[in-house]
Amino acid sequence: MHRIEVDAEIDILDIDKRLAAENRDFLKKHGITAINIMGATGSGKTLLIEKTADTLIDKVKIGAILGDVIGKADYERVVRRRVKAEIINTGKECHLDAHMIHHAIEKFDDVDLLFMENVGNLICPVDFDLGEDYRVVMVSVTEGDDVIEKHPEIFRLADVIIINKVALAHAVEANVNKMIEDARNLNAIAKIIRMDLKKNIGFNEWLEWLEEALSRSK
Repeated sequence: MHRIEVDAEIDILDIDKRLAAENRDFLKKHGITAINIMGATGSGKTLLIEKTADTLIDKVKIGAILGDVIGKADYERVVRRRVKAEIINTGKECHLDAHMIHHAIEKFDDVDLLFMENVGNLICPVDFDLGEDYRVVMVSVTEGDDVIEKHPEIFRLADVIIINKVALAHAVEANVNKMIEDARNLNAIAKIIRMDLKKNIGFNEWLEWLEEALSRSK
């Protein structure tokens, strides 16, 4: 019984990797930079896309695939920013996977930058490659300053780690330096950004990294 369950899991991940490779080929063919944004509900993923679009929409054609268990509130927020967007409701699934992206991706062959906003979760998305170029993990100080050490795998795989809502750190008694140290202990090479999107802290640093990422895709 246990052997069958393990084999089934391996098969699912193998299929995901194959479809992710196909997604990656599609993105490369069309010169699209794809970013998988992961983080818990309320960490600021959608707001990051909104603010990025507000800043770059006249210079960069932006698309967004928005994953959520149910509903379309994030989709409605993003399309108001003139972002080409698609919603994926995953139902009982707590993550996006390459198969879901595979069905949506052909609609975005004319964009320069594609955000894939994953379902709000710090565990489920870890194992599933979507075909993205970069993984960004957002975490908020309001989740507690031990949130990074409690969810190590997602941070080990990140290209960028954003610690958001730092202006609230004192109010919620969160030690931002501890969070940065925990992130660095798990990932020696990721870009780590202190951010507060409501206070415009760290956003320019994000834009600098993003513009470098876009230039590498040209």
